[in-house]
Amino acid sequence: MGKCEQCIIKQFNSLKTLTNEELVRISNCKTSRIVKKGEVIFEEGETLKGVYCVRDGICKLTKLSSNGKDQIIKLVVKGELLGQRSLVSDESVNLSAIALNDMELCFIPKTEIMIDLQKNTNFTYDLLKEMAIDLKEADDIIVNMAQKSVRQRLAETLIYINDSFGTKSDGTLSVLLSREDFANIIGTATESTIRVISQFKKERLITTIGKQIKIIDIEGLKRVE
Repeated sequence: MGKCEQCIIKQFNSLKTLTNEELVRISNCKTSRIVKKGEVIFEEGETLKGVYCVRDGICKLTKLSSNGKDQIIKLVVKGELLGQRSLVSDESVNLSAIALNDMELCFIPKTEIMIDLQKNTNFTYDLLKEMAIDLKEADDIIVNMAQKSVRQRLAETLIYINDSFGTKSDGTLSVLLSREDFANIIGTATESTIRVISQFKKERLITTIGKQIKIIDIEGLKRVE
């Protein structure tokens, strides 16, 4: 199990503001966990006893809507923290986290993080900044749902995945999402998502290789109405 003070992953989240002494203390009490694709990390309504640092892999954060469907709120990737908001608010988590591929997580107990929140103002400020960014992204989701078409929302999601996670050697998007996952990100029925993907293929904006998607015309996707 790697040491927090030597881990490069910490550079991508709020842990970078902790002192070496604080990181050594956290390293001595953290635990590592391998999560398989499709496995639930935590469920909406659970009380978390700490935070997770994503050492490798990608998970989706979902919210159960009133119609019983899961809305995907965010994709969380290598380097990010999971569960910090409920830690600060001292409430149960209002989202579920599910692995999209095999993941490696480090779990840091709440007691240790709270010591740093109370003593290290740089850490507290950085964590608040991260939560403010999450809040802005949530606001953007609400606006997009209200003002943009399903076609626009799917086009933007494909562009986001391409820009954020890149492609594999064959040009397909490196993050493999099911058609249902895409539907849950853009807030529509799976059937509508499948229909729009077919439209994008006919318009030569994308192509598919099995379940994989390859963007052919990213500028065209940006112009989708």
